[in-house]
Order: sequence, then structure tokens, then C-alpha cells
Amino acid sequence: MNEAIEKYIIDHTSSENSILGKLNRETQLRIMYPRMLSGHVQGKFLEMISRMIRPKNILEIGTYTGYSAICLAKGLSENGILHTIEINPELESIASEYIHKSGLQNCIRQHIGDAAKIIPSLSEVFDLIFIDADKENYLKYYNLVFDKVRTGGFILADNALWGGKVIETVKQADKETIGIMEFNDFIQADPRVENLLLSLRDGIMLVHKLSN
Repeated sequence: MNEAIEKYIIDHTSSENSILGKLNRETQLRIMYPRMLSGHVQGKFLEMISRMIRPKNILEIGTYTGYSAICLAKGLSENGILHTIEINPELESIASEYIHKSGLQNCIRQHIGDAAKIIPSLSEVFDLIFIDADKENYLKYYNLVFDKVRTGGFILADNALWGGKVIETVKQADKETIGIMEFNDFIQADPRVENLLLSLRDGIMLVHKLSN
């Protein structure tokens, strides 16, 4: 995106609160691949979506340092719970620290391990799911969570444009790109949902579940 337009968007979006600002900076300084953080504009989008839906249960696949979990949890209904799964145990402490600083520790439950093994153990019916994990397994996660989403619920998937690589030919594409391409194509052909591919940041696939 044009840098001037990006700055204009940031300047005309409600400011990042102090806790998220500190988490953003600490992630940039301490953590490898800080671009994986949702960040200010996308974080505010996730918060807005959650506030509109007022979900009772949210599932996030890919906690990273906890930024998106905090944003999503702000929209939970009373006594709502957000489950967030992260495979890298080294990220648990920073996510936990900032979840506590945000005051949302009682409504965010952290899970450390393989999402493909953890998801089947969750008994909740979810109103909102956010997928932001290993790209080659997006379709696997979608299939694992689909029956756990209520009819009328929503699934969001980050990096749906994958830096523009999704318009490459399959022969050119790496496994992550192929994973995103297969996921996007599957969603587009899935009669159980309606979907919108947003160009926000690196692309967000917004999926509305119509039926089982």
C-alpha cells in the first residue's frame, strides 16, 4: 500500500491503547518475525467485529504474543470466553503477561500445543473463530472447526492474500502459498457459507456460516 495512504488510515483510526502499544513495541524488539503481529489497524478491525457480534465463545488459532486475542476479547458478551491456541511455548509468557496487563485474564484461556490435537478437545460452540497460524494447514483447521461454529457464526482467516503470492501459478508457489490458495478456493466453492475477501493489511477472509 502507498505509505501516505497507510499513514492516513492510521491517523484516522482510533488510537492504540497503552497496553497494546507496549505489546506492539516489545514484540518488535524481542520476537522474531514481528510482522506476524496483527497490529493497530487490523487489531481495531478484529475488536470492532467482535463488538458487533458480541460473541459468547471465541476460538483463536495462533496466539503469537497475544495482541489479537486481547482485541477480540474486548467484544465478548458477559461471561464470554476466548480460547487461544499457540504451538510455540516460548511465546506463552509474553502473551500471558499482556493478557493480565489488559485485565482480560479471566476471559482468555491459553492453550499451548498442536491446534489439530487441541481443537477436537474443545466442547464449546463458537460464535467467532480467527485463524492465523501455519498457512499450509488453514484448510485442515477450517474443517476441524466448522462443526463447532454455530449456524450464523463467523470465521476470519488472516493472510488470505499472502503478500500477493496467491496470484502466482501453483508451479511457482511454496507450500504456504499453496495452502492459502487451496483454502481460498475451497471457501469460494463451499455452499455452506458466504464469504468476503478483504484487502485489509495482508488480506482477511471473512466467512459467514449459513448451514451445516
